Amino acid sequence: MLDLSDGPATLPEKLMKTYLAILILLCSAIRADACNIPVFRYALERWQPDPCEVVVFYQGEWTPAQESTLAAALPSNADARADIGSPLTGPLPSARVVRVDVANMPEPYKDVWTQLPDLASNALPHVVVRARVGNDRTLTVWHGALEEVGSWNVFQSPARDEIARRLLAGHSVVWLLVTSDDQSRNQQARKTLDEDLQTMSGKIALPDGIGQPGSELYSEIPLLVKFSVLEIRSNDPQEAFLLDLFRGFRPETLASGDPLVVPVFGRGRALEVLPASKLTAGLIEDLCGFLSGACSCQVKDQNPGFDLLFAVDWNQKLFGEGFEPPPAKTIGDRAQPQLLSIPPGR
Repeated sequence: MLDLSDGPATLPEKLMKTYLAILILLCSAIRADACNIPVFRYALERWQPDPCEVVVFYQGEWTPAQESTLAAALPSNADARADIGSPLTGPLPSARVVRVDVANMPEPYKDVWTQLPDLASNALPHVVVRARVGNDRTLTVWHGALEEVGSWNVFQSPARDEIARRLLAGHSVVWLLVTSDDQSRNQQARKTLDEDLQTMSGKIALPDGIGQPGSELYSEIPLLVKFSVLEIRSNDPQEAFLLDLFRGFRPETLASGDPLVVPVFGRGRALEVLPASKLTAGLIEDLCGFLSGACSCQVKDQNPGFDLLFAVDWNQKLFGEGFEPPPAKTIGDRAQPQLLSIPPGR
Protein backbone atom coordinates (compact mmCIF):
# COMPACT_ATOMS: atom_id res chain seq x y z
CA MET A 1 0.00 0.00 0.00
CA LEU A 2 2.98 2.31 0.40
CA ASP A 3 4.13 4.49 -2.49
CA LEU A 4 7.66 5.73 -2.05
CA SER A 5 8.66 5.51 -5.69
CA ASP A 6 9.71 9.15 -5.60
CA GLY A 7 11.08 8.79 -2.10
CA PRO A 8 14.48 9.49 -0.62
CA ALA A 9 17.45 7.72 -2.13
CA THR A 10 19.18 5.39 0.29
CA LEU A 11 22.89 5.65 0.87
CA PRO A 12 25.26 2.81 0.06
CA GLU A 13 25.58 0.94 3.32
CA LYS A 14 29.34 1.49 3.54
CA LEU A 15 28.68 5.26 3.66
CA MET A 16 26.01 5.07 6.37
CA LYS A 17 28.28 5.77 9.31
CA THR A 18 30.23 8.44 7.42
CA TYR A 19 27.04 10.26 6.43
CA LEU A 20 25.58 10.23 9.94
CA ALA A 21 28.88 11.25 11.50
CA ILE A 22 29.27 14.22 9.13
CA LEU A 23 25.70 15.40 9.71
CA ILE A 24 26.03 15.08 13.47
CA LEU A 25 29.31 17.01 13.45
CA LEU A 26 27.76 19.75 11.33
CA CYS A 27 24.77 20.09 13.64
CA SER A 28 27.02 20.06 16.70
CA ALA A 29 29.24 22.78 15.23
CA ILE A 30 26.38 25.28 14.88
CA ARG A 31 26.45 27.28 18.12
CA ALA A 32 24.96 30.67 17.30
CA ASP A 33 22.85 30.44 20.48
CA ALA A 34 23.83 28.75 23.72
CA CYS A 35 21.48 25.94 24.69
CA ASN A 36 22.44 23.21 27.13
CA ILE A 37 19.27 21.15 26.87
CA PRO A 38 19.91 17.65 25.47
CA VAL A 39 18.69 17.17 21.91
CA PHE A 40 16.20 14.49 22.96
CA ARG A 41 14.61 16.78 25.57
CA TYR A 42 14.61 19.89 23.40
CA ALA A 43 12.84 17.85 20.70
CA LEU A 44 10.31 16.50 23.19
CA GLU A 45 9.35 19.92 24.57
CA ARG A 46 9.72 22.20 21.55
CA TRP A 47 9.69 20.42 18.20
CA GLN A 48 6.13 20.18 16.93
CA PRO A 49 5.53 17.11 14.70
CA ASP A 50 4.73 18.01 11.13
CA PRO A 51 1.03 17.44 10.41
CA CYS A 52 0.31 14.97 7.65
CA GLU A 53 -2.23 15.64 4.93
CA VAL A 54 -5.13 13.23 4.49
CA VAL A 55 -6.57 13.61 1.00
CA VAL A 56 -9.95 11.92 0.48
CA PHE A 57 -10.85 11.44 -3.18
CA TYR A 58 -14.56 10.82 -3.72
CA GLN A 59 -17.21 11.12 -6.41
CA GLY A 60 -20.74 12.40 -6.15
CA GLU A 61 -22.23 12.92 -2.71
CA TRP A 62 -20.05 12.73 0.43
CA THR A 63 -22.30 10.90 2.89
CA PRO A 64 -22.61 11.07 6.70
CA ALA A 65 -21.70 7.36 6.87
CA GLN A 66 -18.46 8.01 5.02
CA GLU A 67 -17.72 10.95 7.30
CA SER A 68 -18.20 8.72 10.35
CA THR A 69 -15.83 6.09 8.95
CA LEU A 70 -13.18 8.72 8.32
CA ALA A 71 -13.61 10.37 11.72
CA ALA A 72 -13.20 7.03 13.50
CA ALA A 73 -9.78 6.54 11.88
CA LEU A 74 -8.42 10.05 12.50
CA PRO A 75 -6.52 11.28 15.58
CA SER A 76 -8.62 13.29 18.01
CA ASN A 77 -6.71 16.50 17.24
CA ALA A 78 -7.01 16.22 13.46
CA ASP A 79 -8.26 19.21 11.48
CA ALA A 80 -11.15 17.48 9.74
CA ARG A 81 -12.73 20.56 8.14
CA ALA A 82 -9.88 22.07 6.16
CA ASP A 83 -10.61 23.79 2.89
CA ILE A 84 -8.21 23.38 0.00
CA GLY A 85 -5.49 25.97 0.29
CA SER A 86 -6.62 27.37 3.63
CA PRO A 87 -3.89 28.13 6.19
CA LEU A 88 -3.57 26.22 9.44
CA THR A 89 -4.76 28.20 12.44
CA GLY A 90 -4.74 27.52 16.15
CA PRO A 91 -2.93 24.53 17.70
CA LEU A 92 -1.05 22.47 15.14
CA PRO A 93 -3.14 19.38 14.28
CA SER A 94 -1.66 15.91 13.82
CA ALA A 95 -3.48 15.52 10.50
CA ARG A 96 -5.28 17.80 8.11
CA VAL A 97 -8.10 16.48 5.94
CA VAL A 98 -8.82 17.71 2.43
CA ARG A 99 -11.77 16.25 0.50
CA VAL A 100 -11.41 16.26 -3.27
CA ASP A 101 -14.19 15.50 -5.75
CA VAL A 102 -12.55 13.62 -8.66
CA ALA A 103 -14.96 15.34 -11.04
CA ASN A 104 -13.41 18.71 -10.16
CA MET A 105 -9.86 18.16 -8.95
CA PRO A 106 -7.75 21.27 -8.38
CA GLU A 107 -3.99 21.38 -8.69
CA PRO A 108 -1.86 19.86 -7.23
CA TYR A 109 -4.26 17.05 -6.30
CA LYS A 110 -4.54 15.94 -9.91
CA ASP A 111 -0.90 14.90 -9.72
CA VAL A 112 -1.42 13.14 -6.39
CA TRP A 113 -4.28 11.14 -7.86
CA THR A 114 -2.75 10.27 -11.23
CA GLN A 115 0.54 9.13 -9.66
CA LEU A 116 -1.13 6.42 -7.59
CA PRO A 117 -0.32 2.86 -8.72
CA ASP A 118 -3.15 0.70 -10.12
CA LEU A 119 -5.20 3.83 -10.64
CA ALA A 120 -8.03 2.13 -12.51
CA SER A 121 -8.67 -0.30 -9.64
CA ASN A 122 -8.71 2.29 -6.86
CA ALA A 123 -12.23 2.29 -5.49
CA LEU A 124 -13.78 5.54 -4.31
CA PRO A 125 -13.68 7.02 -1.74
CA HIS A 126 -9.90 6.60 -1.72
CA VAL A 127 -7.64 7.99 0.99
CA VAL A 128 -4.09 9.23 0.42
CA VAL A 129 -1.89 10.07 3.42
CA ARG A 130 0.94 12.43 2.63
CA ALA A 131 3.68 13.30 5.12
CA ARG A 132 6.73 15.48 5.19
CA VAL A 133 9.89 13.39 5.04
CA GLY A 134 12.92 15.61 5.32
CA ASN A 135 13.16 19.30 4.53
CA ASP A 136 10.66 20.57 1.94
CA ARG A 137 9.69 17.10 0.70
CA THR A 138 6.22 15.57 0.94
CA LEU A 139 5.59 11.94 0.04
CA THR A 140 2.65 9.58 -0.16
CA VAL A 141 3.22 7.24 2.77
CA TRP A 142 -0.07 5.31 2.54
CA HIS A 143 -3.10 5.02 0.29
CA GLY A 144 -6.11 2.77 0.25
CA ALA A 145 -9.88 2.55 0.39
CA LEU A 146 -11.67 4.60 3.02
CA GLU A 147 -12.69 1.43 4.88
CA GLU A 148 -9.03 0.33 5.20
CA VAL A 149 -7.64 3.36 7.04
CA GLY A 150 -8.59 2.09 10.48
CA SER A 151 -7.53 -1.53 9.92
CA TRP A 152 -4.07 -0.44 8.71
CA ASN A 153 -3.46 1.54 11.90
CA VAL A 154 -2.18 4.51 9.94
CA PHE A 155 -2.26 6.86 12.93
CA GLN A 156 -2.02 4.54 15.91
CA SER A 157 -0.61 1.12 16.71
CA PRO A 158 0.55 -0.80 19.79
CA ALA A 159 4.22 -0.01 19.10
CA ARG A 160 3.59 3.71 18.75
CA ASP A 161 1.45 3.71 21.90
CA GLU A 162 4.32 2.10 23.81
CA ILE A 163 6.93 4.43 22.31
CA ALA A 164 4.86 7.45 23.34
CA ARG A 165 4.38 6.03 26.84
CA ARG A 166 8.13 5.58 27.27
CA LEU A 167 9.09 8.97 25.86
CA LEU A 168 6.57 10.68 28.14
CA ALA A 169 7.95 8.69 31.09
CA GLY A 170 11.44 10.06 30.55
CA HIS A 171 13.14 7.60 28.20
CA SER A 172 15.74 9.52 26.18
CA VAL A 173 15.54 7.36 23.06
CA VAL A 174 13.48 4.28 22.24
CA TRP A 175 15.41 2.01 19.89
CA LEU A 176 12.83 0.22 17.76
CA LEU A 177 14.09 -3.17 16.56
CA VAL A 178 12.20 -4.57 13.58
CA THR A 179 13.00 -8.27 13.64
CA SER A 180 13.36 -10.35 10.49
CA ASP A 181 12.78 -14.05 9.77
CA ASP A 182 16.41 -14.80 10.66
CA GLN A 183 16.39 -15.48 14.40
CA SER A 184 20.17 -15.56 14.71
CA ARG A 185 20.42 -12.04 13.26
CA ASN A 186 17.62 -10.88 15.54
CA GLN A 187 19.39 -12.24 18.60
CA GLN A 188 22.68 -10.65 17.59
CA ALA A 189 21.03 -7.28 16.98
CA ARG A 190 19.27 -7.38 20.35
CA LYS A 191 22.48 -8.42 22.11
CA THR A 192 24.41 -5.54 20.51
CA LEU A 193 21.74 -3.01 21.47
CA ASP A 194 21.30 -4.26 25.03
CA GLU A 195 25.02 -4.31 25.79
CA ASP A 196 26.02 -1.07 24.10
CA LEU A 197 23.02 0.95 25.29
CA GLN A 198 23.62 -0.18 28.87
CA THR A 199 27.20 1.01 28.54
CA MET A 200 26.11 4.34 27.09
CA SER A 201 23.52 4.90 29.84
CA GLY A 202 26.30 4.82 32.40
CA LYS A 203 28.82 6.69 30.29
CA ILE A 204 26.91 9.73 29.04
CA ALA A 205 26.57 12.75 31.31
CA LEU A 206 23.93 15.43 30.78
CA PRO A 207 25.20 18.87 29.69
CA ASP A 208 26.00 21.47 32.34
CA GLY A 209 23.81 24.55 32.66
CA ILE A 210 20.39 22.96 32.32
CA GLY A 211 17.80 25.30 33.86
CA GLN A 212 19.80 28.46 33.30
CA PRO A 213 18.42 31.23 31.03
CA GLY A 214 18.12 29.88 27.51
CA SER A 215 18.17 26.29 28.79
CA GLU A 216 14.93 26.11 30.76
CA LEU A 217 12.82 22.97 31.02
CA TYR A 218 9.06 23.32 30.77
CA SER A 219 7.57 19.94 31.64
CA GLU A 220 7.74 17.73 34.72
CA ILE A 221 8.95 14.70 32.75
CA PRO A 222 12.05 13.27 34.50
CA LEU A 223 15.27 14.30 32.76
CA LEU A 224 17.22 11.05 32.42
CA VAL A 225 19.79 9.37 30.23
CA LYS A 226 17.77 6.26 29.59
CA PHE A 227 17.75 4.12 26.45
CA SER A 228 15.36 1.23 25.86
CA VAL A 229 14.68 -1.32 23.12
CA LEU A 230 11.26 -2.21 21.73
CA GLU A 231 10.85 -5.12 19.32
CA ILE A 232 8.22 -5.55 16.63
CA ARG A 233 7.93 -8.45 14.22
CA SER A 234 8.40 -7.82 10.53
CA ASN A 235 5.07 -9.55 9.84
CA ASP A 236 2.98 -7.99 12.63
CA PRO A 237 -0.35 -7.01 11.03
CA GLN A 238 -0.98 -4.37 13.70
CA GLU A 239 2.24 -2.58 12.64
CA ALA A 240 1.64 -2.84 8.88
CA PHE A 241 1.84 0.91 8.32
CA LEU A 242 5.14 1.38 10.18
CA LEU A 243 6.64 -1.69 8.54
CA ASP A 244 5.74 -0.48 5.06
CA LEU A 245 7.15 2.94 5.89
CA PHE A 246 10.48 1.48 7.02
CA ARG A 247 10.62 -0.89 4.04
CA GLY A 248 10.21 2.12 1.82
CA PHE A 249 13.43 3.50 3.25
CA ARG A 250 15.35 0.22 3.27
CA PRO A 251 13.53 -1.99 0.73
CA GLU A 252 16.39 -4.45 0.39
CA THR A 253 17.16 -4.94 4.08
CA LEU A 254 14.31 -7.01 5.50
CA ALA A 255 14.17 -9.09 2.33
CA SER A 256 17.81 -10.02 2.92
CA GLY A 257 17.05 -11.19 6.47
CA ASP A 258 18.62 -8.16 8.15
CA PRO A 259 16.63 -6.61 11.01
CA LEU A 260 16.14 -2.84 11.11
CA VAL A 261 16.96 -0.47 13.96
CA VAL A 262 15.13 2.88 14.26
CA PRO A 263 16.11 5.29 17.07
CA VAL A 264 12.98 7.28 18.03
CA PHE A 265 13.13 10.39 20.23
CA GLY A 266 11.32 13.66 20.92
CA ARG A 267 7.68 13.48 19.87
CA GLY A 268 8.07 10.34 17.80
CA ARG A 269 10.86 11.46 15.47
CA ALA A 270 12.88 8.69 13.80
CA LEU A 271 16.54 9.60 13.51
CA GLU A 272 17.26 7.03 10.79
CA VAL A 273 16.39 3.54 9.54
CA LEU A 274 19.51 1.46 10.05
CA PRO A 275 20.31 -2.10 8.93
CA ALA A 276 21.21 -3.96 12.10
CA SER A 277 24.28 -5.52 10.49
CA LYS A 278 25.79 -2.04 10.12
CA LEU A 279 25.18 -1.11 13.75
CA THR A 280 28.50 -0.98 15.57
CA ALA A 281 29.44 0.10 19.07
CA GLY A 282 31.05 3.22 17.60
CA LEU A 283 27.93 4.19 15.66
CA ILE A 284 25.69 3.61 18.68
CA GLU A 285 28.00 5.81 20.76
CA ASP A 286 27.93 8.56 18.11
CA LEU A 287 24.13 8.53 17.91
CA CYS A 288 23.61 8.38 21.68
CA GLY A 289 26.13 11.18 22.16
CA PHE A 290 24.45 13.37 19.57
CA LEU A 291 20.93 12.86 20.95
CA SER A 292 22.09 13.37 24.56
CA GLY A 293 24.36 16.32 23.85
CA ALA A 294 23.61 20.03 24.12
CA CYS A 295 21.07 21.13 21.53
CA SER A 296 23.45 23.40 19.63
CA CYS A 297 21.36 23.08 16.45
CA GLN A 298 17.89 24.02 17.69
CA VAL A 299 16.27 24.30 14.24
CA LYS A 300 14.31 21.13 13.64
CA ASP A 301 14.62 21.20 9.86
CA GLN A 302 18.41 21.34 10.10
CA ASN A 303 18.58 18.10 12.07
CA PRO A 304 18.46 14.57 10.65
CA GLY A 305 15.30 12.51 10.99
CA PHE A 306 11.62 12.39 10.05
CA ASP A 307 8.39 12.33 12.05
CA LEU A 308 6.34 9.18 12.46
CA LEU A 309 2.56 9.53 12.67
CA PHE A 310 1.34 9.50 16.28
CA ALA A 311 -2.22 10.02 17.50
CA VAL A 312 -0.92 11.83 20.59
CA ASP A 313 -1.68 15.35 21.80
CA TRP A 314 1.90 15.96 22.92
CA ASN A 315 1.36 19.47 24.29
CA GLN A 316 -1.49 18.33 26.51
CA LYS A 317 0.45 15.31 27.76
CA LEU A 318 3.56 17.37 28.50
CA PHE A 319 2.14 20.61 29.84
CA GLY A 320 -1.55 20.13 30.59
CA GLU A 321 -4.27 22.44 29.41
CA GLY A 322 -3.61 26.10 28.69
CA PHE A 323 0.19 26.15 28.70
CA GLU A 324 2.72 25.77 25.92
CA PRO A 325 6.47 26.52 25.96
CA PRO A 326 8.04 29.19 23.79
CA PRO A 327 8.26 28.05 20.17
CA ALA A 328 11.36 26.31 18.94
CA LYS A 329 13.74 28.27 16.78
CA THR A 330 13.22 28.29 13.03
CA ILE A 331 15.51 28.98 10.13
CA GLY A 332 14.34 32.60 10.11
CA ASP A 333 15.58 33.15 13.67
CA ARG A 334 19.22 32.84 12.70
CA ALA A 335 21.63 32.67 9.86
CA GLN A 336 20.98 29.44 8.00
CA PRO A 337 23.82 26.97 8.61
CA GLN A 338 25.67 25.57 5.66
CA LEU A 339 25.24 21.81 5.34
CA LEU A 340 26.77 19.33 2.97
CA SER A 341 24.61 17.91 0.20
CA ILE A 342 22.60 14.97 1.52
CA PRO A 343 20.24 12.47 -0.16
CA PRO A 344 16.76 13.83 -0.99
CA GLY A 345 14.36 13.46 1.90
CA ARG A 346 17.04 13.07 4.56
